[in-house]
Amino acid sequence: MKASPVIRGGQSAADAALDSFDVTGYAAKRNQVLPDSDRGASRLSPYIRHGLLPLREVWSTVAGPPSDVAKFRDELLWQEYARHLYARVGMDLHHNLRFDVVWSGEFAPAALPREMTCVDWVVSSLETDGWLVNQTRMWFASHYTVRSGKGWPAGQEYFHRHLLDGSRAANLLGWQWTVGAGTGKPYGFARWQVEKRAPQLCAVCPLNRACPIENFPPQLDPRPVSNPSPRLVRDYDIATTQGPTTVVERSTPQSVLLTVESLGDADPAMLAHPLLPVVFIFDEPALKKLQLSSKRLIFFVETLQDLAARREVIVHLGDPRQITPGLRAAITWAPVPSFEKYAGTTVELHPWPWLTQPHAGSVTSFSAWRRNIARPK
Repeated sequence: MKASPVIRGGQSAADAALDSFDVTGYAAKRNQVLPDSDRGASRLSPYIRHGLLPLREVWSTVAGPPSDVAKFRDELLWQEYARHLYARVGMDLHHNLRFDVVWSGEFAPAALPREMTCVDWVVSSLETDGWLVNQTRMWFASHYTVRSGKGWPAGQEYFHRHLLDGSRAANLLGWQWTVGAGTGKPYGFARWQVEKRAPQLCAVCPLNRACPIENFPPQLDPRPVSNPSPRLVRDYDIATTQGPTTVVERSTPQSVLLTVESLGDADPAMLAHPLLPVVFIFDEPALKKLQLSSKRLIFFVETLQDLAARREVIVHLGDPRQITPGLRAAITWAPVPSFEKYAGTTVELHPWPWLTQPHAGSVTSFSAWRRNIARPK
């Protein structure tokens, strides 16, 4: 098993990453790929995804040139939008939301020709580091689907297996956007994007003089899906989407149970019970199904090791449905369908720390959702 050579798990690593992040130049350089020294991406996403850096904290901490702060906060809002969307539509996010594109089929490595240096570099970075800048995620998704005609759910599953920040909410939304299932406008990938963001790759590519992506792929015009989820336009059960707004107390807790959605010191249930032991369950049935990379598993282990320096930590391997009832645990509600395996057998439920509360209006697009949110302070 190998850890990521570029990102370490744990609250201490998360805090250090946030302290050292300089937002200056972010707006201009966030999509730069190579060289590493020119990148503006923060690499905070794995810590944000697992609750080590809550969105509220990152939002309030970042400071610098107004244009860079505004762009960075836009990306934080995108993360929040993904969470709101997933909390509302749930498993529907695994299917084409608004426009019909190819989505079935098993993962096809042959659709990623490794003789192309740009493709080889992206695949190698993903499998070795467990992290990619957003630009290269779009390159990969576009080449695999829009150009090669393969189904996007299999592609996103491959991402989910390797990305340290792999979340169903952000990952599924990103693929939907890139392939055009959410917007009707697929993102095209062509040589000029590589030459602009990572010219070194084209310079050494053996296909430099016969580039298979010299031009954009044929333009696609996806048709609207026949029965889009009505919940995209209106949420008639906003209470379920947003989760509890106050602490739900059933009896006195004897432990605090953490999930992969909320592993940080700021977890509301953990903050409420500073003296109780902390429990984490490696979900054995889920792990067998997902086949997560060793990098992701080691990230969790590093995070728990770091936490054990401050709290008593107990780790289980098994089925949460069988283990949770005996824990008498306090837990923080999470806006994901899989939380149901914990919800009914914990004794105290804490609200999720939203950056901005979900609303009942349209979530058909980021801009539609954004028009109705309360701007974070």
